[in-house]
Amino acid sequence: MRRRRYPSDTTDLEWALIEPLLPVPACQTPRGGRPETHPRREIVDALRYLVDTGCKWSALPQDYPPFKTMFGFFARWSAAGVFNLIRDQLRRRIRRTMGTSPHPVAVVIDSQSVKVAATVPRSTSGCDAGKKIPGRKRHIVVDTKGLQLFVMVTPADMHDSQAAREVLFRLRLMHPEITIVWADLAYAGTLVDWAKSFLHLTIKTVSRPKDAKGFVVLPRRWVVERSLAWLLHARRNARDYETLPQHSEAMLTLAAITLMTRRLTRQPIYPDAAVPRPEAALRAA
Repeated sequence: MRRRRYPSDTTDLEWALIEPLLPVPACQTPRGGRPETHPRREIVDALRYLVDTGCKWSALPQDYPPFKTMFGFFARWSAAGVFNLIRDQLRRRIRRTMGTSPHPVAVVIDSQSVKVAATVPRSTSGCDAGKKIPGRKRHIVVDTKGLQLFVMVTPADMHDSQAAREVLFRLRLMHPEITIVWADLAYAGTLVDWAKSFLHLTIKTVSRPKDAKGFVVLPRRWVVERSLAWLLHARRNARDYETLPQHSEAMLTLAAITLMTRRLTRQPIYPDAAVPRPEAALRAA
Protein backbone atom coordinates (compact mmCIF):
# COMPACT_ATOMS: atom_id res chain seq x y z
CA MET A 1 0.00 0.00 0.00
CA ARG A 2 1.50 3.32 -1.09
CA ARG A 3 1.32 6.12 1.46
CA ARG A 4 -0.51 9.23 0.27
CA ARG A 5 1.43 12.39 1.07
CA TYR A 6 -1.27 14.87 0.01
CA PRO A 7 -5.08 14.67 -0.21
CA SER A 8 -4.88 15.08 -3.99
CA ASP A 9 -2.62 12.03 -4.48
CA THR A 10 -4.15 9.04 -6.22
CA THR A 11 -5.27 6.07 -4.18
CA ASP A 12 -4.27 2.59 -5.31
CA LEU A 13 -7.74 2.08 -6.78
CA GLU A 14 -7.62 5.37 -8.65
CA TRP A 15 -4.19 4.56 -10.05
CA ALA A 16 -5.50 1.17 -11.20
CA LEU A 17 -8.03 3.09 -13.31
CA ILE A 18 -5.64 5.68 -14.74
CA GLU A 19 -2.43 3.74 -15.39
CA PRO A 20 -3.72 1.54 -18.27
CA LEU A 21 -4.98 4.66 -20.08
CA LEU A 22 -1.64 6.48 -20.17
CA PRO A 23 0.44 6.38 -23.38
CA VAL A 24 3.21 3.84 -23.74
CA PRO A 25 6.62 5.33 -22.79
CA ALA A 26 8.73 6.29 -25.81
CA CYS A 27 11.47 3.84 -24.82
CA GLN A 28 9.00 0.98 -25.32
CA THR A 29 7.92 2.03 -28.82
CA PRO A 30 9.64 1.10 -32.13
CA ARG A 31 10.80 4.69 -32.43
CA GLY A 32 12.66 4.40 -29.14
CA GLY A 33 13.75 7.00 -26.63
CA ARG A 34 15.32 7.52 -23.24
CA PRO A 35 13.82 5.60 -20.32
CA GLU A 36 11.67 7.81 -18.12
CA THR A 37 13.43 8.91 -14.94
CA HIS A 38 10.36 9.45 -12.78
CA PRO A 39 7.44 7.06 -12.09
CA ARG A 40 4.26 7.87 -13.97
CA ARG A 41 2.28 7.93 -10.75
CA GLU A 42 4.48 10.72 -9.37
CA ILE A 43 3.75 12.75 -12.48
CA VAL A 44 -0.02 12.24 -12.26
CA ASP A 45 -0.01 13.05 -8.53
CA ALA A 46 1.92 16.27 -9.19
CA LEU A 47 -0.58 17.35 -11.84
CA ARG A 48 -3.49 16.61 -9.52
CA TYR A 49 -1.80 18.58 -6.73
CA LEU A 50 -1.35 21.56 -9.05
CA VAL A 51 -4.99 21.54 -10.17
CA ASP A 52 -6.34 20.98 -6.66
CA THR A 53 -4.28 23.62 -4.83
CA GLY A 54 -3.83 26.15 -7.63
CA CYS A 55 -0.13 26.64 -6.90
CA LYS A 56 2.47 27.81 -9.42
CA TRP A 57 4.44 25.21 -11.33
CA SER A 58 7.62 26.32 -9.56
CA ALA A 59 5.87 26.00 -6.18
CA LEU A 60 5.23 22.26 -6.46
CA PRO A 61 6.54 20.43 -3.36
CA GLN A 62 10.12 19.23 -3.54
CA ASP A 63 9.12 15.58 -3.08
CA TYR A 64 7.58 15.67 -6.56
CA PRO A 65 9.79 15.52 -9.67
CA PRO A 66 11.21 18.85 -11.00
CA PHE A 67 8.47 21.22 -12.13
CA LYS A 68 9.97 21.63 -15.62
CA THR A 69 9.68 17.87 -16.06
CA MET A 70 6.07 18.02 -14.88
CA PHE A 71 5.20 20.81 -17.30
CA GLY A 72 6.84 18.90 -20.15
CA PHE A 73 4.64 15.86 -19.52
CA PHE A 74 1.57 18.09 -19.11
CA ALA A 75 2.20 19.91 -22.40
CA ARG A 76 2.89 16.70 -24.37
CA TRP A 77 -0.08 14.82 -22.96
CA SER A 78 -2.33 17.82 -23.51
CA ALA A 79 -1.29 18.16 -27.16
CA ALA A 80 -1.71 14.41 -27.73
CA GLY A 81 -5.24 14.36 -26.28
CA VAL A 82 -4.29 11.97 -23.46
CA PHE A 83 -6.43 13.75 -20.87
CA ASN A 84 -9.45 13.69 -23.18
CA LEU A 85 -8.98 9.96 -23.74
CA ILE A 86 -8.82 9.25 -20.00
CA ARG A 87 -11.89 11.40 -19.34
CA ASP A 88 -13.92 9.66 -22.06
CA GLN A 89 -12.99 6.17 -20.87
CA LEU A 90 -13.85 7.01 -17.26
CA ARG A 91 -17.15 8.60 -18.27
CA ARG A 92 -18.18 5.50 -20.20
CA ARG A 93 -17.27 3.34 -17.23
CA ILE A 94 -19.37 5.44 -14.85
CA ARG A 95 -22.35 5.30 -17.19
CA ARG A 96 -22.07 1.51 -17.33
CA THR A 97 -22.07 1.28 -13.53
CA MET A 98 -25.25 3.40 -13.56
CA GLY A 99 -26.92 0.95 -15.93
CA THR A 100 -27.06 3.32 -18.92
CA SER A 101 -25.49 3.22 -22.36
CA PRO A 102 -21.84 4.33 -22.40
CA HIS A 103 -22.69 6.66 -25.29
CA PRO A 104 -25.22 9.41 -24.46
CA VAL A 105 -27.75 10.62 -27.01
CA ALA A 106 -28.72 13.81 -25.13
CA VAL A 107 -26.35 16.43 -23.72
CA VAL A 108 -26.44 19.85 -22.07
CA ILE A 109 -24.34 22.85 -23.13
CA ASP A 110 -23.48 26.03 -21.23
CA SER A 111 -20.67 28.52 -20.69
CA GLN A 112 -18.85 30.14 -17.78
CA SER A 113 -16.83 33.38 -17.84
CA VAL A 114 -13.84 33.69 -15.50
CA LYS A 115 -11.19 36.31 -14.88
CA VAL A 116 -7.64 35.71 -16.01
CA ALA A 117 -4.23 36.25 -14.47
CA ALA A 118 -2.07 39.17 -15.55
CA THR A 119 0.22 36.76 -17.40
CA VAL A 120 -2.51 35.65 -19.82
CA PRO A 121 -2.05 37.22 -23.30
CA ARG A 122 -4.62 39.83 -24.24
CA SER A 123 -4.99 38.18 -27.63
CA THR A 124 -6.64 35.16 -26.00
CA SER A 125 -8.93 37.04 -23.61
CA GLY A 126 -11.77 39.55 -23.85
CA CYS A 127 -14.64 41.04 -21.87
CA ASP A 128 -18.02 39.39 -21.40
CA ALA A 129 -20.29 42.40 -21.92
CA GLY A 130 -23.29 40.69 -20.37
CA LYS A 131 -21.63 39.57 -17.14
CA LYS A 132 -19.05 42.41 -17.07
CA ILE A 133 -16.22 39.89 -16.63
CA PRO A 134 -12.90 40.46 -18.40
CA GLY A 135 -11.19 37.17 -19.16
CA ARG A 136 -11.99 33.91 -20.89
CA LYS A 137 -15.11 31.86 -21.42
CA ARG A 138 -15.40 28.12 -20.87
CA HIS A 139 -17.85 26.30 -23.12
CA ILE A 140 -18.72 22.91 -21.69
CA VAL A 141 -20.87 19.99 -22.79
CA VAL A 142 -21.99 17.32 -20.31
CA ASP A 143 -24.31 14.35 -20.49
CA THR A 144 -27.55 14.23 -18.51
CA LYS A 145 -25.60 12.84 -15.53
CA GLY A 146 -23.30 15.86 -15.45
CA LEU A 147 -20.25 14.02 -16.81
CA GLN A 148 -17.99 16.07 -19.07
CA LEU A 149 -17.88 15.28 -22.79
CA PHE A 150 -16.22 18.35 -24.23
CA VAL A 151 -14.74 21.67 -23.17
CA MET A 152 -13.47 24.62 -25.19
CA VAL A 153 -11.94 27.89 -23.96
CA THR A 154 -12.35 31.15 -25.89
CA PRO A 155 -12.03 34.89 -25.18
CA ALA A 156 -14.92 36.02 -22.98
CA ASP A 157 -16.23 38.40 -25.65
CA MET A 158 -17.22 35.51 -27.93
CA HIS A 159 -20.99 35.00 -27.79
CA ASP A 160 -22.29 31.60 -26.75
CA SER A 161 -24.13 31.02 -30.02
CA GLN A 162 -21.01 31.88 -32.03
CA ALA A 163 -18.75 29.51 -30.08
CA ALA A 164 -21.46 26.84 -30.10
CA ARG A 165 -21.07 26.32 -33.85
CA GLU A 166 -17.52 25.05 -33.41
CA VAL A 167 -18.35 23.23 -30.17
CA LEU A 168 -21.28 21.36 -31.70
CA PHE A 169 -19.42 20.64 -34.94
CA ARG A 170 -16.51 19.06 -33.09
CA LEU A 171 -18.90 17.29 -30.72
CA ARG A 172 -20.77 15.81 -33.66
CA LEU A 173 -17.56 14.42 -35.14
CA MET A 174 -16.56 12.75 -31.87
CA HIS A 175 -20.03 11.62 -30.78
CA PRO A 176 -22.25 10.95 -33.82
CA GLU A 177 -24.81 9.22 -31.60
CA ILE A 178 -25.89 12.51 -29.97
CA THR A 179 -29.21 13.89 -31.25
CA ILE A 180 -30.51 16.30 -28.56
CA VAL A 181 -28.78 19.32 -27.01
CA TRP A 182 -30.35 21.13 -24.05
CA ALA A 183 -29.39 24.80 -23.68
CA ASP A 184 -30.45 28.21 -22.39
CA LEU A 185 -31.87 31.04 -24.50
CA ALA A 186 -28.39 32.27 -25.46
CA TYR A 187 -28.30 29.36 -27.91
CA ALA A 188 -31.66 30.18 -29.52
CA GLY A 189 -32.17 31.86 -32.88
CA THR A 190 -30.37 30.94 -36.09
CA LEU A 191 -28.14 28.43 -34.27
CA VAL A 192 -31.13 26.11 -33.81
CA ASP A 193 -31.85 25.99 -37.55
CA TRP A 194 -28.15 25.67 -38.44
CA ALA A 195 -27.64 22.76 -36.03
CA LYS A 196 -30.72 20.99 -37.36
CA SER A 197 -29.83 21.46 -41.03
CA PHE A 198 -26.09 20.81 -41.00
CA LEU A 199 -25.48 18.65 -37.92
CA HIS A 200 -28.88 16.95 -37.51
CA LEU A 201 -28.93 18.07 -33.88
CA THR A 202 -32.07 19.23 -32.10
CA ILE A 203 -31.41 22.14 -29.73
CA LYS A 204 -34.04 22.41 -27.00
CA THR A 205 -33.91 25.63 -25.01
CA VAL A 206 -34.99 25.84 -21.38
CA SER A 207 -36.05 29.27 -20.15
CA ARG A 208 -36.71 30.65 -16.70
CA PRO A 209 -40.45 30.90 -15.82
CA LYS A 210 -41.68 34.47 -16.27
CA ASP A 211 -43.37 34.60 -12.86
CA ALA A 212 -40.42 33.04 -11.00
CA LYS A 213 -38.77 34.97 -8.19
CA GLY A 214 -35.39 34.28 -6.62
CA PHE A 215 -33.49 31.07 -7.20
CA VAL A 216 -35.20 28.53 -9.44
CA VAL A 217 -33.94 25.08 -10.42
CA LEU A 218 -34.36 24.82 -14.18
CA PRO A 219 -34.95 21.40 -15.77
CA ARG A 220 -31.90 19.94 -17.53
CA ARG A 221 -29.88 23.14 -17.14
CA TRP A 222 -29.18 22.54 -13.46
CA VAL A 223 -27.02 19.55 -14.42
CA VAL A 224 -24.47 21.59 -16.37
CA GLU A 225 -24.57 24.41 -13.81
CA ARG A 226 -23.61 21.88 -11.15
CA SER A 227 -20.79 20.54 -13.33
CA LEU A 228 -19.40 24.06 -13.80
CA ALA A 229 -19.52 24.60 -10.04
CA TRP A 230 -17.65 21.33 -9.47
CA LEU A 231 -14.81 22.54 -11.69
CA LEU A 232 -14.37 25.63 -9.52
CA HIS A 233 -13.66 23.43 -6.49
CA ALA A 234 -10.22 22.92 -8.05
CA ARG A 235 -8.39 26.13 -7.19
CA ARG A 236 -6.43 26.19 -10.42
CA ASN A 237 -9.76 26.68 -12.20
CA ALA A 238 -11.07 29.48 -9.98
CA ARG A 239 -9.23 31.83 -12.35
CA ASP A 240 -7.54 31.20 -15.69
CA TYR A 241 -3.75 31.19 -15.30
CA GLU A 242 -2.77 29.43 -18.52
CA THR A 243 -0.97 31.11 -21.40
CA LEU A 244 -2.57 28.80 -23.97
CA PRO A 245 -6.34 28.18 -24.09
CA GLN A 246 -5.55 24.52 -24.83
CA HIS A 247 -3.80 24.26 -21.47
CA SER A 248 -6.85 25.81 -19.80
CA GLU A 249 -8.97 23.08 -21.38
CA ALA A 250 -6.53 20.47 -20.08
CA MET A 251 -6.78 21.85 -16.53
CA LEU A 252 -10.57 21.64 -16.68
CA THR A 253 -10.35 18.09 -18.00
CA LEU A 254 -7.92 17.08 -15.24
CA ALA A 255 -10.38 18.35 -12.65
CA ALA A 256 -13.13 16.27 -14.28
CA ILE A 257 -10.87 13.20 -14.28
CA THR A 258 -10.25 13.54 -10.55
CA LEU A 259 -13.99 13.78 -9.90
CA MET A 260 -14.62 10.67 -11.99
CA THR A 261 -11.91 8.52 -10.41
CA ARG A 262 -13.12 9.44 -6.94
CA ARG A 263 -16.67 8.62 -7.94
CA LEU A 264 -15.69 5.26 -9.39
CA THR A 265 -13.62 4.21 -6.39
CA ARG A 266 -16.49 4.87 -4.00
CA GLN A 267 -18.43 2.05 -5.67
CA PRO A 268 -17.49 -1.38 -7.08
CA ILE A 269 -15.33 -0.82 -10.15
CA TYR A 270 -14.84 -4.53 -10.84
CA PRO A 271 -18.38 -5.98 -10.99
CA ASP A 272 -17.07 -9.29 -12.32
CA ALA A 273 -15.97 -11.38 -9.33
CA ALA A 274 -13.57 -13.29 -11.56
CA VAL A 275 -11.47 -10.14 -12.01
CA PRO A 276 -9.15 -9.63 -9.02
CA ARG A 277 -9.52 -6.30 -7.23
CA PRO A 278 -6.32 -4.28 -6.74
CA GLU A 279 -6.49 -4.38 -2.93
CA ALA A 280 -6.86 -8.16 -3.02
CA ALA A 281 -3.75 -8.40 -5.15
CA LEU A 282 -1.90 -6.16 -2.71
CA ARG A 283 -2.91 -8.35 0.23
CA ALA A 284 -1.82 -11.45 -1.63
CA ALA A 285 1.58 -9.88 -2.28
